[in-house]
Amino acid sequence: MSELRCRKSDTLERNNDKEDSQAESDLQNKAGVDVSNGRADNDKDDDGSQQKDEDEVKEEESKSPQTSVKEAKSSSASSFLQRLVRVFFGCLAAVACGMLYAVYLSTYHERKYWFSTRQELEREVTFQGGSGLYYYYYKHMLTAPSFERGFYELMIDSRTVSGQTVNAVERLSLYPELITSFIYRITGSQDFVEPIYFYIGAVFGLQAVYVTALFVCSWVMSGTWVAGMLAVAWYVINRPDTTKVDHAIPLRDNWALPYFACQVAALTGFLRDNISSAAEMFCYLTMSATTFTFLLVWEHAHYVLFIQGLCLFLLDSFDLVPSRKMADIHKVYLSSLILAYMFQFQNSALVSSPLLSLLIGSVLARHFQRRMKMGPLAARVMKLFLHFYLVFTTGITFSYLVKKLIPVGDSEFVLRFLEVKFGLNTTTDFVTNFLLCQESFQSPSQDFFLRLTQASVLPFYFLVLTVCLLSTLQTIYRRLSGQPMLPTHRLEDGRIGEHPDVVYHVFHTLFFGGLTLLFDGMKYLWTPYICMFTAFGVCSPDLWMTVFKWFKLKSMHPVVLSLILSTAVPTIIGFSLWREYCPRVLAELSELQEFYDPDTVELISWIRSQVPVAAVFAASPQLLGTVKLCSGSAVTSLPIYSDINLLKRTEDIYQVYAMRSAEDVYKILTTQKTDYVIIEDSICNELTLNKGCRIKDLLDISNGHVVYEQGDIYSFSKHGRFCHEIKMSYSPYTNYFTRVFWNRSYHVYKVNSVISFQS
Repeated sequence: MSELRCRKSDTLERNNDKEDSQAESDLQNKAGVDVSNGRADNDKDDDGSQQKDEDEVKEEESKSPQTSVKEAKSSSASSFLQRLVRVFFGCLAAVACGMLYAVYLSTYHERKYWFSTRQELEREVTFQGGSGLYYYYYKHMLTAPSFERGFYELMIDSRTVSGQTVNAVERLSLYPELITSFIYRITGSQDFVEPIYFYIGAVFGLQAVYVTALFVCSWVMSGTWVAGMLAVAWYVINRPDTTKVDHAIPLRDNWALPYFACQVAALTGFLRDNISSAAEMFCYLTMSATTFTFLLVWEHAHYVLFIQGLCLFLLDSFDLVPSRKMADIHKVYLSSLILAYMFQFQNSALVSSPLLSLLIGSVLARHFQRRMKMGPLAARVMKLFLHFYLVFTTGITFSYLVKKLIPVGDSEFVLRFLEVKFGLNTTTDFVTNFLLCQESFQSPSQDFFLRLTQASVLPFYFLVLTVCLLSTLQTIYRRLSGQPMLPTHRLEDGRIGEHPDVVYHVFHTLFFGGLTLLFDGMKYLWTPYICMFTAFGVCSPDLWMTVFKWFKLKSMHPVVLSLILSTAVPTIIGFSLWREYCPRVLAELSELQEFYDPDTVELISWIRSQVPVAAVFAASPQLLGTVKLCSGSAVTSLPIYSDINLLKRTEDIYQVYAMRSAEDVYKILTTQKTDYVIIEDSICNELTLNKGCRIKDLLDISNGHVVYEQGDIYSFSKHGRFCHEIKMSYSPYTNYFTRVFWNRSYHVYKVNSVISFQS
């Protein structure tokens, strides 16, 4: 019944609606009849206006796609113009920072040494630490009749180390001097600049390139050139821990590390995901050229590239970088090693280098493990451990076989040195203990970390490293779990660990930081990059966005806050650095310092005027470098600590500070064809807090002239210390040696060719 009632009500409603509609239509018809006569005249006008409206709509519809295309083109053109302006001003700022740093170094060098007012001899003495030896070969190339003749003479050099004919280009890595002298010759620079200024200017110019590369690297990673300026500011403030160019300009480090900085900057751009094919090719070519040059100018470059190769190996193992790019990087390494091997006269150290072993192991392991990056988490972890085992086992086996086929004399010494360094063994060997006592091979002091903390680098570095490392670990877990990489990186994602270039620099700073904790000399490879890495972090919105994603910030939009902090934080840091350190830097440039060594100048002047050109000198390696530079005389050893044979010769010469008889010292010196021996009071009367590292202490331990009593070490021998006894001028010392020159710092003795037994 209820259904029927509903249906009836519906039918009644429908009938009422029909009646209403019919009534409305009747009224409309009547109204139309009444007004039809009045509108009859206007019908044509209405039809015309309707046609016009339809035509206008069609024209607007036809114009709408054209206007949208024009708007898209104009927006793309404006964005391209904005990007071009940003790149232009960024490059301008990078070049300006580099040039200003070079001017700063030149001004500081002039203020410290009064270089322009010195004579040529006094200028050459300023090359400290034995580094003047390299400048000697630059002078030799300029005084040679031709470049080809000078190059040939260096390849068969018999006037440097007494009793030896060596290839100085190979042994001392003299390509920087060869290239600089060649440029000086062909450009006609001798008409308007002195050779020493051209040489120093080349080094300072490379330091400008170094700073520019750090600027670009931080800029590429963060997206803002403010990060580059902050990196340069930190680099300059921490100059004592970032470069050795202040006191030893010709050192190989100062020539090589700028190329390494360019290589790292090119590698950073190459690893980025959102990079065009043209930019990728440019980075690849730059990386290839700088890698080869880095290997060519520094004999230790392959060790540095080995650490870099380990970082890239981890990126590839954790599937954080495309396999195609890793294959290209392997090609760069391999081709650079081959070319460097050829240009360095078949250097066996490159064949047995750990970098080549790592490359061989990686290529073979990838060939046998094609499905390593597939499967569930547990399977991939097991495959990863197997991959590590295959790579390092293959690499070690290859290195062992190469060393058996091609004898490398220094390999066993390096292993023995590392055993003693890490406390696994002890030794009385002079050379090993001598190297361990060098500042570069000791652990860094607390003052080093205190300086970095005062400059605000270290606190922000730990903040940036912590965020990037945790995000990297999250990314590694996602890769091992089978999650693919994001096709595009957005700021809203808050995943800074997804960027391959950032992950590389995380591993880079960790590896080199660990080595710096062991060897103080590694700080020159680590400190510049923590300045760059820290500047990138505080200026990167991605880093702040990652932090906000972890804390799930809701009080304010995280994207806006990350953009604000990435601008505000570096601004505050930059203002505080400018306020505190700018007056100090300006004070360094305005303060008149004076470095003058009159005793050394007097010694060299006497050698030049009184000693035959063919004479052979024996002294400490640092002094021999200066003697060789300023006088050209042959020497018994060189300040090269990577050559075990030269270190053995240095040990023999240092016996003049040991408790040895006059006859023993005379035999050692005549064996090396020595004509004059220089006794240095700074070594003979050395007083330091670290007694175990004095030259005479190391000699006493090596010669067995020590007695241990109640934890203390005492020197004992039936002979007195030679450097003290010879100054007494009594027999038998006067029988073998004749003093010919002395001043407050040096005593020079002629080694008698005919022994006199007069009392």
